Amino acid sequence: MKTISIVIPTYNEEGNVEPLSEALIDEFGTHLPEYDYEIIFIDNDSTDNTRFLLRKICEKNSKIKAIFNAKNFGPFNSPYYGLLQATGDCAILLCADFQDPIEMVHQFVHEWERGNKIVIGQKTSSKESKIMYFFRSCYYKLIKRYSSVEQIEHFTGFGLYDHDFLKILAELRDPTPFLRGLVAELGYNIKIIPYQQQKRRTGKSHYRFYSLYDAAMLSFTSYTKIGLRLATFVGIFCAGLSIIVATVYLILKLLYWDRFTAGMAPVLIGMFLLGAIQLIFIGLMGEYILSINIRLMNRPLVIEEERLNFSEKSMGGSIKSCIEKEFRQ
Repeated sequence: MKTISIVIPTYNEEGNVEPLSEALIDEFGTHLPEYDYEIIFIDNDSTDNTRFLLRKICEKNSKIKAIFNAKNFGPFNSPYYGLLQATGDCAILLCADFQDPIEMVHQFVHEWERGNKIVIGQKTSSKESKIMYFFRSCYYKLIKRYSSVEQIEHFTGFGLYDHDFLKILAELRDPTPFLRGLVAELGYNIKIIPYQQQKRRTGKSHYRFYSLYDAAMLSFTSYTKIGLRLATFVGIFCAGLSIIVATVYLILKLLYWDRFTAGMAPVLIGMFLLGAIQLIFIGLMGEYILSINIRLMNRPLVIEEERLNFSEKSMGGSIKSCIEKEFRQ
């Protein structure tokens, strides 16, 4: 019997973890009775009753497991690490707030059985804010246009990943993994299923401006060269423009030396304009350097505080453990 792993990252989801686990159990009982399952919650140091509820759920069902992180390691490291702990023949990543439709789980599995190594959901519409959806669309189009890798628009990570692909992710040893980009870059035999993103069932979204900006910059610096190239092109353009303006001013001064007065206004405007351009591109290059610096430090994805319902056998069989064992040998 094949086993399907469900990986669910959580942070302050006390209103969702119990109904979500019940919905998933019902999904397997109704649509996937021929499969075994494990549900892995990986909690990013919640401050509400999420961990208390997860303990209760794990006590009732040994197939439901939990990993408690020692602190909040961000919205990218924790889900990625959770995928590496899956022991099933494939793993499905979904959010804890019911925005990812539970009924798509059996669709993913059926497409996987047809030979697809990766089956992902792509948002074609959303019940979230229309303004946010518009800005997301603009962002995806920008990244897709200038990326060296064909990016997948409106892909959040929601999808099924075969065990073989998870091995590839484990071997990367990337301390700042961006799953959406990695799937586009390294994924193969990909099946895309469109869906409408639902509204969050309870609670509030924990994605703030800084989190969204961090995601945008991680993708931008990892998969595009346009930032650095644009700095060069703008520098060449400004240099050429300065030479033309200086030449024109020199000619006018030579021809009308007693009547032509340049004044300080053009000098000040030019100085502030060039200063602003320099600061923008210094900041952009700083983002690239920061991305390189984080990768060179090679820190762990997360630090665990506690595990629930993980046996020694399942821990030894996790993808990450297998890769580490091979590395030590």
